[in-house]
Amino acid sequence: MNAVLKIFLSMSFSGGLLILFLLLGKRLLKDKISRQWQYYIWIAVILRLLLPFGPEVNLMGKTYQAVDQAIFQAVPLLPKQQSPLNVPGGNPAPAAEAERHDKNKNSLTDDLTAAHPSENIGMLLINHIWLFWLMAALILLIRKITFYQGFIRYINAGLTPVSDTELLDRLSMAAGQAGIKKPMELCLNPLVSSPMIIGFFHPCIVLPSADIPDKDFYYIVLHELIHYRRQDMLYKWLVQVTVCLHWFNPLVHLMSREITKACEFSCDEAVLTKMGSGNAQDYGKTLLNAMAAVGRYKENLGTVTLSGNKQLLKERLGAIMKFKKKSIGIRLLTDALTLCIILGAAFVGVYPVAAANHTADKSQAALNVTFTQEKTGTSSENYAAQAERYYKADSLPLFEIVFPRLDENMQKEWLEKFYADGDCAFFSVAVRGLDPNSSLFAGFAEKAYAEEETALFSILADCMENAALELWLDRALEDGDWALQSILFDKLDRKDEFDELKEKRDKESGETQTAEYQAAGVTMDGKCYYYQGQLVNIFLDIRPNQSFYTLNMNPKGTVNIKIVRGADNQITDVAYMTEEEAMELLEDMADYD
Repeated sequence: MNAVLKIFLSMSFSGGLLILFLLLGKRLLKDKISRQWQYYIWIAVILRLLLPFGPEVNLMGKTYQAVDQAIFQAVPLLPKQQSPLNVPGGNPAPAAEAERHDKNKNSLTDDLTAAHPSENIGMLLINHIWLFWLMAALILLIRKITFYQGFIRYINAGLTPVSDTELLDRLSMAAGQAGIKKPMELCLNPLVSSPMIIGFFHPCIVLPSADIPDKDFYYIVLHELIHYRRQDMLYKWLVQVTVCLHWFNPLVHLMSREITKACEFSCDEAVLTKMGSGNAQDYGKTLLNAMAAVGRYKENLGTVTLSGNKQLLKERLGAIMKFKKKSIGIRLLTDALTLCIILGAAFVGVYPVAAANHTADKSQAALNVTFTQEKTGTSSENYAAQAERYYKADSLPLFEIVFPRLDENMQKEWLEKFYADGDCAFFSVAVRGLDPNSSLFAGFAEKAYAEEETALFSILADCMENAALELWLDRALEDGDWALQSILFDKLDRKDEFDELKEKRDKESGETQTAEYQAAGVTMDGKCYYYQGQLVNIFLDIRPNQSFYTLNMNPKGTVNIKIVRGADNQITDVAYMTEEEAMELLEDMADYD
Protein backbone atom coordinates (compact mmCIF):
# COMPACT_ATOMS: atom_id res chain seq x y z
CA MET A 1 0.00 0.00 0.00
CA ASN A 2 1.22 3.50 -0.76
CA ALA A 3 3.05 4.90 2.30
CA VAL A 4 1.27 8.26 2.10
CA LEU A 5 -2.14 6.62 2.10
CA LYS A 6 -1.11 4.36 4.98
CA ILE A 7 -0.15 7.40 7.06
CA PHE A 8 -3.35 9.17 6.04
CA LEU A 9 -5.53 6.22 7.04
CA SER A 10 -3.85 6.17 10.44
CA MET A 11 -4.68 9.89 10.79
CA SER A 12 -8.32 9.14 9.93
CA PHE A 13 -8.53 6.28 12.41
CA SER A 14 -6.90 8.22 15.24
CA GLY A 15 -9.12 11.23 14.49
CA GLY A 16 -12.14 8.92 14.52
CA LEU A 17 -11.27 7.71 18.02
CA LEU A 18 -11.09 11.32 19.23
CA ILE A 19 -14.45 12.09 17.60
CA LEU A 20 -16.07 9.18 19.43
CA PHE A 21 -14.54 10.32 22.70
CA LEU A 22 -15.83 13.89 22.28
CA LEU A 23 -19.31 12.76 21.26
CA LEU A 24 -19.49 10.58 24.36
CA GLY A 25 -18.25 13.45 26.51
CA LYS A 26 -20.86 15.76 25.01
CA ARG A 27 -23.69 13.45 26.11
CA LEU A 28 -22.34 13.44 29.65
CA LEU A 29 -21.33 17.08 30.02
CA LYS A 30 -23.47 18.86 27.43
CA ASP A 31 -24.97 21.54 29.71
CA LYS A 32 -22.16 21.66 32.25
CA ILE A 33 -19.28 23.07 30.24
CA SER A 34 -18.89 26.14 28.04
CA ARG A 35 -20.43 26.03 24.58
CA GLN A 36 -17.45 27.90 23.23
CA TRP A 37 -15.17 25.18 24.56
CA GLN A 38 -17.39 22.56 22.87
CA TYR A 39 -16.92 24.48 19.63
CA TYR A 40 -13.18 25.11 19.68
CA ILE A 41 -12.08 21.75 21.08
CA TRP A 42 -12.85 20.24 17.68
CA ILE A 43 -9.76 22.07 16.37
CA ALA A 44 -7.63 19.49 18.19
CA VAL A 45 -9.42 16.73 16.27
CA ILE A 46 -9.06 18.57 12.95
CA LEU A 47 -5.34 19.00 13.50
CA ARG A 48 -5.07 15.29 14.27
CA LEU A 49 -6.88 14.57 11.00
CA LEU A 50 -4.72 16.92 8.91
CA LEU A 51 -1.21 16.84 10.40
CA PRO A 52 0.86 13.66 9.90
CA PHE A 53 2.92 14.23 13.02
CA GLY A 54 3.06 12.50 16.35
CA PRO A 55 5.45 11.19 18.99
CA GLU A 56 7.81 8.40 18.05
CA VAL A 57 5.95 5.90 20.23
CA ASN A 58 2.15 5.94 19.90
CA LEU A 59 -0.81 3.59 19.75
CA MET A 60 -1.42 3.86 16.00
CA GLY A 61 2.25 3.38 15.18
CA LYS A 62 2.48 0.25 17.35
CA THR A 63 -0.66 -1.18 15.79
CA TYR A 64 0.52 -0.63 12.23
CA GLN A 65 3.97 -1.99 13.00
CA ALA A 66 2.38 -5.16 14.35
CA VAL A 67 0.32 -5.50 11.16
CA ASP A 68 3.38 -4.83 8.99
CA GLN A 69 5.35 -7.42 10.89
CA ALA A 70 2.63 -10.02 10.38
CA ILE A 71 2.47 -9.26 6.65
CA PHE A 72 6.25 -9.33 6.35
CA GLN A 73 6.44 -12.77 7.94
CA ALA A 74 3.65 -14.09 5.74
CA VAL A 75 4.99 -12.84 2.39
CA PRO A 76 7.95 -14.65 0.69
CA LEU A 77 11.16 -12.69 0.45
CA LEU A 78 11.83 -10.73 -2.72
CA PRO A 79 15.28 -10.45 -4.33
CA LYS A 80 17.55 -7.80 -3.01
CA GLN A 81 16.98 -4.38 -4.53
CA GLN A 82 19.67 -2.47 -6.34
CA SER A 83 21.86 -0.16 -4.35
CA PRO A 84 21.83 3.55 -5.26
CA LEU A 85 22.65 4.34 -8.89
CA ASN A 86 26.30 4.58 -9.78
CA VAL A 87 25.97 8.11 -11.08
CA PRO A 88 29.26 10.01 -11.36
CA GLY A 89 29.74 12.61 -8.69
CA GLY A 90 28.32 10.81 -5.69
CA ASN A 91 25.02 9.47 -4.46
CA PRO A 92 21.75 10.52 -6.08
CA ALA A 93 19.42 12.99 -4.42
CA PRO A 94 17.29 11.42 -1.64
CA ALA A 95 14.05 12.37 -3.40
CA ALA A 96 15.16 10.75 -6.66
CA GLU A 97 16.33 7.64 -4.83
CA ALA A 98 13.03 7.38 -2.93
CA GLU A 99 11.10 7.65 -6.18
CA ARG A 100 13.33 5.02 -7.75
CA HIS A 101 12.89 2.74 -4.72
CA ASP A 102 9.09 2.92 -4.97
CA LYS A 103 9.21 2.33 -8.71
CA ASN A 104 11.45 -0.71 -8.39
CA LYS A 105 9.36 -2.10 -5.56
CA ASN A 106 6.18 -1.87 -7.61
CA SER A 107 7.92 -3.34 -10.66
CA LEU A 108 9.26 -6.25 -8.63
CA THR A 109 5.84 -6.95 -7.24
CA ASP A 110 4.37 -6.96 -10.73
CA ASP A 111 7.04 -9.33 -12.04
CA LEU A 112 6.84 -11.80 -9.19
CA THR A 113 3.06 -12.02 -9.28
CA ALA A 114 2.79 -12.24 -13.08
CA ALA A 115 2.17 -15.94 -12.80
CA HIS A 116 -0.96 -15.29 -10.74
CA PRO A 117 -3.19 -12.81 -12.60
CA SER A 118 -5.74 -12.47 -9.79
CA GLU A 119 -3.02 -11.67 -7.26
CA ASN A 120 -1.39 -9.28 -9.72
CA ILE A 121 -4.62 -7.34 -10.27
CA GLY A 122 -5.24 -7.22 -6.53
CA MET A 123 -1.74 -5.93 -5.84
CA LEU A 124 -2.11 -3.34 -8.60
CA LEU A 125 -5.32 -2.06 -7.04
CA ILE A 126 -3.76 -1.91 -3.58
CA ASN A 127 -0.71 -0.01 -4.84
CA HIS A 128 -2.85 2.55 -6.68
CA ILE A 129 -5.89 2.85 -4.45
CA TRP A 130 -4.56 6.19 -3.21
CA LEU A 131 -5.37 7.63 -6.65
CA PHE A 132 -9.07 6.85 -6.17
CA TRP A 133 -9.01 8.43 -2.72
CA LEU A 134 -7.30 11.58 -3.99
CA MET A 135 -9.57 11.86 -7.03
CA ALA A 136 -12.70 11.60 -4.87
CA ALA A 137 -11.33 14.21 -2.46
CA LEU A 138 -10.59 16.65 -5.29
CA ILE A 139 -14.01 16.16 -6.85
CA LEU A 140 -15.75 16.81 -3.53
CA LEU A 141 -13.68 19.92 -2.82
CA ILE A 142 -14.21 21.35 -6.32
CA ARG A 143 -17.94 20.65 -5.99
CA LYS A 144 -18.15 22.52 -2.68
CA ILE A 145 -16.15 25.47 -4.03
CA THR A 146 -18.34 25.61 -7.14
CA PHE A 147 -21.54 25.59 -5.09
CA TYR A 148 -20.18 28.32 -2.85
CA GLN A 149 -19.18 30.50 -5.80
CA GLY A 150 -22.63 30.06 -7.33
CA PHE A 151 -24.24 30.96 -4.03
CA ILE A 152 -22.14 34.12 -3.65
CA ARG A 153 -22.90 35.20 -7.22
CA TYR A 154 -26.61 34.69 -6.59
CA ILE A 155 -26.51 36.67 -3.35
CA ASN A 156 -24.43 39.49 -4.85
CA ALA A 157 -26.79 39.78 -7.80
CA GLY A 158 -29.68 40.65 -5.48
CA LEU A 159 -27.78 42.84 -3.00
CA THR A 160 -28.91 46.37 -2.31
CA PRO A 161 -26.53 48.47 -0.18
CA VAL A 162 -28.15 50.11 2.85
CA SER A 163 -27.86 53.89 2.74
CA ASP A 164 -29.87 54.62 5.89
CA THR A 165 -27.41 56.53 8.09
CA GLU A 166 -29.26 55.56 11.25
CA LEU A 167 -28.85 51.84 10.56
CA LEU A 168 -25.20 52.34 9.61
CA ASP A 169 -24.58 54.21 12.85
CA ARG A 170 -26.11 51.33 14.82
CA LEU A 171 -23.90 48.89 12.91
CA SER A 172 -20.85 51.00 13.77
CA MET A 173 -21.77 51.00 17.46
CA ALA A 174 -22.23 47.21 17.48
CA ALA A 175 -18.89 46.75 15.69
CA GLY A 176 -17.20 48.86 18.35
CA GLN A 177 -18.69 46.73 21.13
CA ALA A 178 -17.61 43.55 19.28
CA GLY A 179 -14.05 44.92 19.02
CA ILE A 180 -14.02 45.19 15.20
CA LYS A 181 -12.34 48.21 13.66
CA LYS A 182 -12.55 47.12 10.02
CA PRO A 183 -15.35 48.79 7.98
CA MET A 184 -18.36 46.51 7.58
CA GLU A 185 -20.87 46.70 4.73
CA LEU A 186 -24.62 46.37 5.30
CA CYS A 187 -26.84 45.15 2.45
CA LEU A 188 -30.35 43.86 1.82
CA ASN A 189 -31.43 40.80 -0.14
CA PRO A 190 -35.06 39.63 0.26
CA LEU A 191 -34.17 36.17 -1.10
CA VAL A 192 -32.01 35.06 1.84
CA SER A 193 -33.66 32.94 4.51
CA SER A 194 -32.02 34.69 7.49
CA PRO A 195 -29.40 37.32 8.30
CA MET A 196 -25.89 36.20 7.37
CA ILE A 197 -22.37 37.46 6.81
CA ILE A 198 -20.41 36.76 3.62
CA GLY A 199 -16.95 37.68 2.34
CA PHE A 200 -13.50 36.91 3.70
CA PHE A 201 -11.72 40.14 2.81
CA HIS A 202 -14.69 42.47 2.27
CA PRO A 203 -17.24 41.35 4.87
CA CYS A 204 -20.86 42.20 4.32
CA ILE A 205 -23.83 41.59 6.62
CA VAL A 206 -26.86 40.62 4.55
CA LEU A 207 -30.37 41.19 5.93
CA PRO A 208 -33.61 39.87 4.44
CA SER A 209 -35.28 43.21 5.18
CA ALA A 210 -34.54 46.63 6.67
CA ASP A 211 -37.80 46.58 8.60
CA ILE A 212 -36.29 45.25 11.82
CA PRO A 213 -36.95 46.54 15.37
CA ASP A 214 -34.05 48.40 16.93
CA LYS A 215 -33.35 45.78 19.58
CA ASP A 216 -33.54 42.90 17.09
CA PHE A 217 -31.25 44.77 14.70
CA TYR A 218 -28.64 45.19 17.41
CA TYR A 219 -28.72 41.51 18.40
CA ILE A 220 -28.58 40.40 14.75
CA VAL A 221 -25.56 42.48 13.74
CA LEU A 222 -23.76 41.71 17.01
CA HIS A 223 -24.25 38.00 16.36
CA GLU A 224 -22.83 38.28 12.83
CA LEU A 225 -19.98 40.52 13.94
CA ILE A 226 -18.92 37.95 16.52
CA HIS A 227 -18.92 35.33 13.78
CA TYR A 228 -16.60 37.55 11.76
CA ARG A 229 -14.31 38.38 14.67
CA ARG A 230 -13.86 34.69 15.44
CA GLN A 231 -13.22 33.92 11.73
CA ASP A 232 -15.94 31.28 11.73
CA MET A 233 -16.04 31.26 7.92
CA LEU A 234 -12.40 30.15 7.78
CA TYR A 235 -13.13 27.57 10.47
CA LYS A 236 -16.02 26.23 8.39
CA TRP A 237 -13.87 25.92 5.28
CA LEU A 238 -11.15 24.15 7.26
CA VAL A 239 -13.80 21.66 8.32
CA GLN A 240 -14.96 21.24 4.71
CA VAL A 241 -11.41 20.53 3.52
CA THR A 242 -11.10 17.93 6.27
CA VAL A 243 -14.38 16.34 5.23
CA CYS A 244 -13.23 16.16 1.59
CA LEU A 245 -9.93 14.50 2.50
CA HIS A 246 -11.62 12.03 4.87
CA TRP A 247 -14.74 11.51 2.73
CA PHE A 248 -14.68 7.78 3.45
CA ASN A 249 -14.90 8.26 7.25
CA PRO A 250 -18.54 8.66 8.45
CA LEU A 251 -17.31 9.96 11.81
CA VAL A 252 -15.77 12.98 10.08
CA HIS A 253 -19.11 13.83 8.46
CA LEU A 254 -20.73 13.52 11.88
CA MET A 255 -18.06 15.83 13.30
CA SER A 256 -18.87 18.41 10.60
CA ARG A 257 -22.53 18.51 11.63
CA GLU A 258 -21.59 18.81 15.30
CA ILE A 259 -19.25 21.73 14.56
CA THR A 260 -21.99 23.52 12.59
CA LYS A 261 -24.33 23.25 15.58
CA ALA A 262 -21.61 24.15 18.09
CA CYS A 263 -20.75 27.24 16.03
CA GLU A 264 -24.19 28.77 16.60
CA PHE A 265 -24.38 27.69 20.26
CA SER A 266 -21.01 29.24 21.01
CA CYS A 267 -21.89 32.45 19.18
CA ASP A 268 -25.13 32.73 21.18
CA GLU A 269 -23.10 32.29 24.34
CA ALA A 270 -20.62 34.97 23.25
CA VAL A 271 -23.47 37.43 22.55
CA LEU A 272 -25.06 36.84 25.95
CA THR A 273 -21.68 37.13 27.64
CA LYS A 274 -21.37 40.66 26.22
CA MET A 275 -25.00 41.64 26.75
CA GLY A 276 -25.57 39.89 30.08
CA SER A 277 -27.75 36.91 30.93
CA GLY A 278 -30.67 39.26 31.66
CA ASN A 279 -31.12 39.78 27.92
CA ALA A 280 -31.50 36.07 27.15
CA GLN A 281 -35.28 36.29 26.66
CA ASP A 282 -35.07 39.23 24.25
CA TYR A 283 -32.28 37.54 22.31
CA GLY A 284 -34.37 34.37 22.02
CA LYS A 285 -37.26 36.40 20.57
CA THR A 286 -34.84 37.82 18.00
CA LEU A 287 -33.98 34.29 16.90
CA LEU A 288 -37.69 33.45 16.55
CA ASN A 289 -38.32 36.57 14.49
CA ALA A 290 -35.35 35.76 12.24
CA MET A 291 -36.63 32.22 11.75
CA ALA A 292 -40.00 33.59 10.68
CA ALA A 293 -38.43 35.68 7.89
CA VAL A 294 -39.32 34.36 4.46
CA GLY A 295 -36.50 33.71 1.99
CA ARG A 296 -36.13 31.41 -0.97
CA TYR A 297 -32.40 30.77 -0.86
CA LYS A 298 -31.02 28.77 2.04
CA GLU A 299 -27.62 29.45 3.53
CA ASN A 300 -24.51 27.85 2.08
CA LEU A 301 -21.78 25.94 3.89
CA GLY A 302 -19.38 28.87 3.46
CA THR A 303 -21.56 31.39 5.32
CA VAL A 304 -22.51 31.93 8.93
CA THR A 305 -26.11 32.78 9.71
CA LEU A 306 -28.22 33.85 12.62
CA SER A 307 -30.85 31.13 12.49
CA GLY A 308 -30.91 27.50 11.37
CA ASN A 309 -33.45 24.76 11.04
CA LYS A 310 -36.31 24.45 13.51
CA GLN A 311 -34.81 21.61 15.53
CA LEU A 312 -31.53 23.47 15.94
CA LEU A 313 -33.42 26.66 16.83
CA LYS A 314 -35.31 24.80 19.53
CA GLU A 315 -32.06 23.54 21.05
CA ARG A 316 -30.51 27.01 20.87
CA LEU A 317 -33.48 28.62 22.60
CA GLY A 318 -33.24 26.05 25.37
CA ALA A 319 -29.52 26.74 25.77
CA ILE A 320 -30.14 30.51 25.80
CA MET A 321 -32.74 30.25 28.55
CA LYS A 322 -30.34 28.15 30.64
CA PHE A 323 -27.37 30.43 30.04
CA LYS A 324 -25.29 31.45 33.02
CA LYS A 325 -21.63 32.12 33.60
CA LYS A 326 -19.62 29.05 34.43
CA SER A 327 -18.08 28.65 37.84
CA ILE A 328 -14.37 28.42 38.51
CA GLY A 329 -14.73 24.67 39.05
CA ILE A 330 -16.22 24.21 35.59
CA ARG A 331 -13.44 26.26 34.10
CA LEU A 332 -10.85 24.07 35.78
CA LEU A 333 -12.72 21.02 34.49
CA THR A 334 -12.61 22.31 30.91
CA ASP A 335 -8.88 23.03 31.27
CA ALA A 336 -8.31 19.46 32.44
CA LEU A 337 -10.43 18.10 29.57
CA THR A 338 -8.47 20.18 27.06
CA LEU A 339 -5.21 18.74 28.36
CA CYS A 340 -6.65 15.22 28.17
CA ILE A 341 -7.76 15.73 24.55
CA ILE A 342 -4.34 17.04 23.53
CA LEU A 343 -2.51 14.22 25.28
CA GLY A 344 -4.97 11.73 23.85
CA ALA A 345 -4.36 13.01 20.32
CA ALA A 346 -0.62 12.63 20.88
CA PHE A 347 -0.96 9.16 22.41
CA VAL A 348 -3.16 7.84 19.61
CA GLY A 349 -0.76 9.35 17.09
CA VAL A 350 -0.29 8.30 13.46
CA TYR A 351 1.66 5.69 11.57
CA PRO A 352 5.13 7.28 11.45
CA VAL A 353 7.34 7.33 8.37
CA ALA A 354 10.13 5.96 10.54
CA ALA A 355 8.06 2.82 11.04
CA ALA A 356 7.86 2.29 7.29
CA ASN A 357 11.61 2.74 6.99
CA HIS A 358 12.17 0.35 9.90
CA THR A 359 10.07 -2.34 8.25
CA ALA A 360 11.85 -1.79 4.94
CA ASP A 361 15.24 -2.07 6.68
CA LYS A 362 14.22 -5.38 8.23
CA SER A 363 13.10 -6.63 4.83
CA GLN A 364 16.36 -5.47 3.28
CA ALA A 365 18.39 -7.22 5.98
CA ALA A 366 16.57 -10.46 5.31
CA LEU A 367 17.13 -10.06 1.58
CA ASN A 368 20.84 -9.50 2.20
CA VAL A 369 20.95 -12.82 4.00
CA THR A 370 19.31 -14.50 1.02
CA PHE A 371 21.89 -13.16 -1.41
CA THR A 372 24.74 -13.99 0.93
CA GLN A 373 23.54 -17.60 0.89
CA GLU A 374 23.52 -17.51 -2.90
CA LYS A 375 27.04 -16.15 -2.99
CA THR A 376 28.38 -18.92 -0.78
CA GLY A 377 26.87 -21.54 -3.05
CA THR A 378 23.78 -22.53 -1.11
CA SER A 379 21.60 -21.27 -4.00
CA SER A 380 21.04 -23.58 -6.96
CA GLU A 381 21.38 -20.70 -9.43
CA ASN A 382 24.33 -18.40 -10.03
CA TYR A 383 24.11 -14.79 -11.08
CA ALA A 384 24.78 -15.52 -14.74
CA ALA A 385 21.85 -17.92 -14.89
CA GLN A 386 19.64 -15.42 -13.08
CA ALA A 387 20.59 -12.67 -15.55
CA GLU A 388 19.78 -14.96 -18.48
CA ARG A 389 16.41 -15.89 -16.97
CA TYR A 390 15.42 -12.30 -16.18
CA TYR A 391 16.46 -11.16 -19.67
CA LYS A 392 14.33 -13.85 -21.33
CA ALA A 393 11.42 -12.84 -19.09
CA ASP A 394 11.96 -9.23 -20.20
CA SER A 395 12.14 -8.20 -16.52
CA LEU A 396 14.11 -4.96 -16.38
CA PRO A 397 13.90 -4.48 -12.57
CA LEU A 398 15.15 -7.99 -11.76
CA PHE A 399 17.89 -7.82 -14.39
CA GLU A 400 18.97 -4.48 -12.92
CA ILE A 401 19.36 -6.14 -9.53
CA VAL A 402 21.56 -8.99 -10.70
CA PHE A 403 23.69 -7.17 -13.33
CA PRO A 404 26.08 -5.42 -10.87
CA ARG A 405 26.81 -8.85 -9.31
CA LEU A 406 28.18 -10.25 -12.57
CA ASP A 407 31.93 -10.28 -13.22
CA GLU A 408 33.36 -7.72 -15.65
CA ASN A 409 33.66 -10.14 -18.57
CA MET A 410 30.02 -11.16 -18.26
CA GLN A 411 28.96 -7.50 -17.99
CA LYS A 412 30.91 -6.75 -21.18
CA GLU A 413 29.17 -9.59 -23.04
CA TRP A 414 25.73 -8.31 -22.04
CA LEU A 415 26.61 -4.71 -22.96
CA GLU A 416 27.91 -5.80 -26.37
CA LYS A 417 24.72 -7.74 -26.98
CA PHE A 418 22.48 -4.81 -26.05
CA TYR A 419 24.64 -2.44 -28.10
CA ALA A 420 24.52 -4.66 -31.18
CA ASP A 421 20.75 -5.17 -30.83
CA GLY A 422 20.12 -1.47 -30.19
CA ASP A 423 18.22 -2.50 -27.04
CA CYS A 424 18.15 0.87 -25.28
CA ALA A 425 16.02 -0.32 -22.34
CA PHE A 426 18.36 -3.10 -21.17
CA PHE A 427 21.45 -1.10 -22.18
CA SER A 428 20.27 1.73 -19.90
CA VAL A 429 19.68 -0.66 -16.98
CA ALA A 430 23.12 -2.23 -17.45
CA VAL A 431 24.93 1.11 -17.75
CA ARG A 432 23.43 2.31 -14.47
CA GLY A 433 24.89 -0.77 -12.81
CA LEU A 434 28.44 0.02 -13.94
CA ASP A 435 31.08 1.73 -11.89
CA PRO A 436 31.60 5.18 -13.51
CA ASN A 437 35.35 4.54 -13.35
CA SER A 438 34.98 1.19 -15.09
CA SER A 439 36.87 0.73 -18.34
CA LEU A 440 33.62 -0.64 -19.78
CA PHE A 441 31.87 2.68 -19.26
CA ALA A 442 34.62 4.66 -20.97
CA GLY A 443 34.99 2.08 -23.77
CA PHE A 444 31.34 2.02 -24.71
CA ALA A 445 31.11 5.82 -24.53
CA GLU A 446 34.01 6.05 -27.02
CA LYS A 447 32.41 3.39 -29.24
CA ALA A 448 28.98 5.07 -29.27
CA TYR A 449 30.57 8.45 -30.04
CA ALA A 450 32.73 7.14 -32.86
CA GLU A 451 29.85 5.24 -34.46
CA GLU A 452 27.40 8.11 -33.92
CA GLU A 453 24.99 5.93 -31.96
CA THR A 454 23.26 8.95 -30.49
CA ALA A 455 20.58 7.06 -28.52
CA LEU A 456 23.12 4.84 -26.75
CA PHE A 457 25.52 7.72 -26.19
CA SER A 458 22.68 9.70 -24.62
CA ILE A 459 22.13 6.86 -22.14
CA LEU A 460 25.80 6.91 -21.19
CA ALA A 461 25.75 10.71 -20.91
CA ASP A 462 22.98 10.45 -18.31
CA CYS A 463 25.52 8.87 -15.94
CA MET A 464 28.34 11.36 -16.58
CA GLU A 465 29.44 14.25 -14.40
CA ASN A 466 29.30 17.78 -15.82
CA ALA A 467 33.08 17.84 -16.15
CA ALA A 468 33.04 14.75 -18.37
CA LEU A 469 30.13 16.15 -20.39
CA GLU A 470 32.09 19.35 -21.00
CA LEU A 471 35.03 17.34 -22.38
CA TRP A 472 32.77 15.39 -24.72
CA LEU A 473 31.09 18.64 -25.82
CA ASP A 474 34.43 20.23 -26.69
CA ARG A 475 35.21 17.17 -28.81
CA ALA A 476 31.80 17.24 -30.54
CA LEU A 477 32.24 20.96 -31.30
CA GLU A 478 35.66 20.30 -32.75
CA ASP A 479 34.34 17.42 -34.88
CA GLY A 480 31.25 19.35 -35.96
CA ASP A 481 28.94 16.56 -34.81
CA TRP A 482 25.65 18.41 -34.46
CA ALA A 483 23.60 15.43 -33.25
CA LEU A 484 25.90 14.78 -30.29
CA GLN A 485 26.26 18.49 -29.64
CA SER A 486 22.49 18.69 -29.25
CA ILE A 487 22.53 15.83 -26.71
CA LEU A 488 25.40 17.26 -24.68
CA PHE A 489 24.07 20.82 -24.63
CA ASP A 490 20.77 19.42 -23.39
CA LYS A 491 22.42 17.35 -20.63
CA LEU A 492 24.30 20.45 -19.48
CA ASP A 493 21.07 22.49 -19.52
CA ARG A 494 22.52 24.86 -22.14
CA LYS A 495 20.00 24.27 -24.91
CA ASP A 496 19.79 28.01 -25.71
CA GLU A 497 23.46 28.03 -26.71
CA PHE A 498 22.86 25.15 -29.10
CA ASP A 499 19.90 26.93 -30.67
CA GLU A 500 22.07 29.99 -31.27
CA LEU A 501 24.82 27.86 -32.84
CA LYS A 502 22.30 26.03 -35.02
CA GLU A 503 20.80 29.28 -36.25
CA LYS A 504 24.26 30.60 -37.08
CA ARG A 505 25.18 27.33 -38.85
CA ASP A 506 22.01 27.30 -40.92
CA LYS A 507 22.64 30.87 -42.02
CA GLU A 508 26.24 30.16 -42.99
CA SER A 509 25.27 26.91 -44.68
CA GLY A 510 22.60 28.70 -46.71
CA GLU A 511 25.05 31.34 -47.84
CA THR A 512 27.65 28.71 -48.78
CA GLN A 513 25.09 26.65 -50.68
CA THR A 514 23.86 29.70 -52.59
CA ALA A 515 27.43 30.52 -53.62
CA GLU A 516 28.00 26.92 -54.79
CA TYR A 517 24.85 26.95 -56.91
CA GLN A 518 25.78 30.29 -58.48
CA ALA A 519 29.21 28.94 -59.41
CA ALA A 520 27.47 26.05 -61.18
CA GLY A 521 25.07 28.39 -63.01
CA VAL A 522 22.05 27.99 -60.74
CA THR A 523 20.57 31.16 -59.25
CA MET A 524 17.90 31.54 -56.58
CA ASP A 525 15.17 34.11 -56.08
CA GLY A 526 13.45 33.25 -52.83
CA LYS A 527 12.23 29.68 -53.34
CA CYS A 528 12.49 29.87 -57.13
CA TYR A 529 15.48 28.26 -58.90
CA TYR A 530 16.75 29.41 -62.33
CA TYR A 531 19.15 27.65 -64.66
CA GLN A 532 20.48 29.41 -67.72
CA GLY A 533 17.65 31.94 -67.46
CA GLN A 534 14.88 29.31 -67.28
CA LEU A 535 12.59 28.79 -64.28
CA VAL A 536 13.19 25.30 -62.86
CA ASN A 537 10.25 22.93 -62.38
CA ILE A 538 12.05 20.13 -60.49
CA PHE A 539 15.31 20.88 -58.66
CA LEU A 540 17.10 17.91 -57.03
CA ASP A 541 20.37 17.96 -55.07
CA ILE A 542 21.36 14.71 -53.34
CA ARG A 543 24.48 14.78 -51.11
CA PRO A 544 26.43 11.51 -51.34
CA ASN A 545 27.10 9.72 -48.04
CA GLN A 546 24.82 12.16 -46.20
CA SER A 547 21.30 11.82 -44.87
CA PHE A 548 19.70 14.87 -46.48
CA TYR A 549 18.91 16.28 -49.89
CA THR A 550 17.30 19.36 -51.45
CA LEU A 551 14.17 18.98 -53.54
CA ASN A 552 12.20 21.94 -54.88
CA MET A 553 9.19 21.83 -57.21
CA ASN A 554 7.63 24.78 -58.99
CA PRO A 555 4.69 23.99 -61.33
CA LYS A 556 5.42 27.15 -63.31
CA GLY A 557 8.92 25.95 -64.20
CA THR A 558 9.88 24.67 -67.65
CA VAL A 559 13.02 22.57 -67.00
CA ASN A 560 14.00 19.77 -64.61
CA ILE A 561 17.60 19.68 -63.34
CA LYS A 562 19.71 17.77 -60.86
CA ILE A 563 22.98 18.63 -59.16
CA VAL A 564 25.79 16.14 -59.76
CA ARG A 565 28.29 15.83 -56.88
CA GLY A 566 31.53 13.93 -56.54
CA ALA A 567 32.62 11.67 -53.68
CA ASP A 568 34.03 14.72 -51.88
CA ASN A 569 30.53 16.30 -51.95
CA GLN A 570 31.65 19.03 -54.38
CA ILE A 571 29.43 20.03 -57.33
CA THR A 572 30.86 18.63 -60.58
CA ASP A 573 27.99 19.30 -62.98
CA VAL A 574 24.37 20.37 -63.47
CA ALA A 575 22.37 17.95 -65.64
CA TYR A 576 18.92 18.01 -67.13
CA MET A 577 16.64 15.28 -65.80
CA THR A 578 15.12 13.01 -68.39
CA GLU A 579 11.35 12.55 -68.49
CA GLU A 580 11.80 8.99 -67.17
CA GLU A 581 13.86 10.26 -64.20
CA ALA A 582 11.26 12.90 -63.37
CA MET A 583 8.41 10.38 -63.55
CA GLU A 584 10.34 7.90 -61.38
CA LEU A 585 10.94 10.63 -58.79
CA LEU A 586 7.28 11.57 -58.71
CA GLU A 587 6.26 7.91 -58.41
CA ASP A 588 8.69 7.43 -55.51
CA MET A 589 7.22 10.46 -53.76
CA ALA A 590 3.67 9.13 -54.27
CA ASP A 591 4.70 5.73 -52.84
CA TYR A 592 6.28 7.45 -49.81
CA ASP A 593 3.14 9.45 -49.17
